[in-house]
Amino acid sequence: MISSVQNVSNLSMTRALGAVDTENSASSSAATLPGTAGAANGMSFASVMGNMANDAVTSLKGAESMSFAGIKGTATTREVVDSMLQAEQTLQTAIAIRDKVVSAFLEVTKMQM
Repeated sequence: MISSVQNVSNLSMTRALGAVDTENSASSSAATLPGTAGAANGMSFASVMGNMANDAVTSLKGAESMSFAGIKGTATTREVVDSMLQAEQTLQTAIAIRDKVVSAFLEVTKMQM
């Protein structure tokens, strides 16, 4: 069952978009416009969002482990507080991005075809 869950990534609809982007980048001038650095580097929107999600999870896990270290007495209060504040900021950023994505989705669904 776990192998079938891992194969879900093969069904990604965005996996072919990278090939389209690299084919068209030679003939278009979009790679020189500001804000298209990710496209010029070959990074897709899905990979950027995935990296951000992985970084957020890593930050939250680090804060959790730092709080356990604080309980054990192996970390200072300052280290625990800094880690928790960073995790809080990461969580607030993730929530803001989620809200923007939901809002954009609702805007698209309200459009007339």
